[in-house]
Amino acid sequence: MWGLLNVHKPYDVTSRDVVNHIQRLVRPDKAGHAGTLDPLATGVLVVCVGAATRLIEFVQEQPKTYVATFLLGRSSETEDVESPVRELPAPPIPTHEDVTRALPQFRGRILQRPPAYSALKVRGQRAYALARRGQAVELQPRPVVIQQLDVVRYAYPELTLEVRCGSGTYIRALGRDIAVALGSAAVMSALERTAIGGFAVEDACTLEQLTAETLATHLLPALRAVDHLPRLTLGAAQIEEMAHGRVVPGTVPGDAAYVAAVDHAGTLLGVLRTMPSGLLQPHRNFVSRH
Repeated sequence: MWGLLNVHKPYDVTSRDVVNHIQRLVRPDKAGHAGTLDPLATGVLVVCVGAATRLIEFVQEQPKTYVATFLLGRSSETEDVESPVRELPAPPIPTHEDVTRALPQFRGRILQRPPAYSALKVRGQRAYALARRGQAVELQPRPVVIQQLDVVRYAYPELTLEVRCGSGTYIRALGRDIAVALGSAAVMSALERTAIGGFAVEDACTLEQLTAETLATHLLPALRAVDHLPRLTLGAAQIEEMAHGRVVPGTVPGDAAYVAAVDHAGTLLGVLRTMPSGLLQPHRNFVSRH
């Protein structure tokens, strides 16, 4: 068994809990998710099953869309409502126009300082573990890409935003920085991931729908993990070369670093990496499965 599951992660359940549920159903095959959601968050969690776990990196690199709600004029150590929330004394109350004027500076490629309570490693330890022990955590700003940032609704203190962004973006940190630009502070009170690439929340299945009898009906083709890559249909001779792990001749449109190799039926054979020589080297090889 191999393929992808688009799962709707519920509130107060960890991403690991979701994977464990699926792992019990697919043993001895493996399962792994393509992008952690905090327990507070809900929405799309793509779980790769069997050999498709080798495609996790390609799901993770696809744009993600979120709907996030923040409480302005509040702060907390974790920058969300998972830790005690403090109200600022006499905070400013921004108008809707103030908010919309503040957003353009956060669109495009920006530098973002990750939250202290994050899974990033500092001196070999998770930042959140250091923060919980009361140690100062200074994380350096990192480049992230915000492709879309719009107000969904605003009624002070609640501000709800829709965000489409690249990998590595912390939505909590984005809300924090927008609030600072408004002369205030903010905590995230709700977060829903509504899409990862072409995986949409309206198409997601619930954990209750995933049983040993029904899981196969929800399993999506592994090709969906690389829908964003150029596609190359291989002939018999090319497939034979790939079966032996050898480089494959072929033409890739543009300057793509990777290409999805398929057979004439459209079944995923693997992912090929482009080489300076113009040949294609197997990066993920599933030919033996066919």
